[in-house]
Amino acid sequence: MDRRTVAIGRLAPLLGIGAATATAHIGNNFDTYLIGGLNDRYGFTPLAMGAWNMAEALAYAMAMFVVAPRVGTLAPRRLFVVASGLIVTAQIGSAGLSAYAPLLAARIVAGLGFGLANTALNLAAARAEHPARAISIGIAIQTLLYAAINIVLPQLGARYGVAAMFVALGGLSGLFTLAARLLPASPPVRASQTTSAPQTPAWSGRADVWVLLAMALFTFGSLAIWPFTERAAHAIAIPATQFGRYQSLATLASAASNLVLAAGVARMRRSGLLAGALVACGLACAGLTTATGAFTFAAALLVYNASWFVTYALLLGIAFAVDPAGRLAVRCSAVWLTMMSLGSLATGAIAQIFGGYTAVGPMGLAFCLVALGIVWPLARRMDRARA
Repeated sequence: MDRRTVAIGRLAPLLGIGAATATAHIGNNFDTYLIGGLNDRYGFTPLAMGAWNMAEALAYAMAMFVVAPRVGTLAPRRLFVVASGLIVTAQIGSAGLSAYAPLLAARIVAGLGFGLANTALNLAAARAEHPARAISIGIAIQTLLYAAINIVLPQLGARYGVAAMFVALGGLSGLFTLAARLLPASPPVRASQTTSAPQTPAWSGRADVWVLLAMALFTFGSLAIWPFTERAAHAIAIPATQFGRYQSLATLASAASNLVLAAGVARMRRSGLLAGALVACGLACAGLTTATGAFTFAAALLVYNASWFVTYALLLGIAFAVDPAGRLAVRCSAVWLTMMSLGSLATGAIAQIFGGYTAVGPMGLAFCLVALGIVWPLARRMDRARA
């Protein structure tokens, strides 16, 4: 077998993971435009839109919690195709809806699809030699795609309305499904993926609980503002099209940071990287809601995107180290969706009660610091064990 064939064989699954993660997170990343569009078009309150986003996230998490115990029997490729079907149906169907209740029901269907797509990418990553690296490369592919979408989608919404954005996002999800054949077509076969082998003694005990708790606190704090970032920009007179350009640059920064992480994660110390990423993400959260000018907001958004995805990949890498089968990683993904749903509802309530989002960012900083305090000792032990 020549080098070219080997290189293609290694690259294909990574491209499949990139397509799966792009599909799984298309809601998380672009709901902010849909929320703004629905708010402008139909006058829904911030609390109602927080509940709308919460319904999607809870359905997303529920799908992953239900699937997690069965990961050893599921084929990533088939799971991804089913997920895409649900997402495309819900997104395009939402374009013809105007009443809140049907929009909420469609969001639940979309959330179930996102959850199955996220499970598919985690199962595919679990087969990689270094799961954290595979996820980082997948995120880099995703964010390169999202950089272009962030430019085009708000322009589409400005010209044709929120219905056009729903159709565009549904069409993209269908397009990404073409890469499904690059994912594994059969359930996991390695013993480490089908049995409940004991944890490595270096981080045995309640390591799974600490990882889940750190993921929960990190995502509740850092993602509380995420569905409302366009609204936070709007509050300081940044239009959606300008916000889209900022977000495009921020996603490119995220792609670059994840490519750097993928290149060096096997040699770097987890604890130091995790500390830097979590602190940076928390400070960026605070900046997003306390900025008073476009430049400060744009800088905070750039740091926020780059640091959030690095932190997420590192936490999932720790989860795969604790449980190589991928069950803990799937549960981590379910936990962060659950906490994001609670965070979005809390942000909607804060905005409605206090008339703005200022308090949300500093709250995110506090939660990121607590998450770091919980998971850092485990990361240190893993660094020592690897050394």
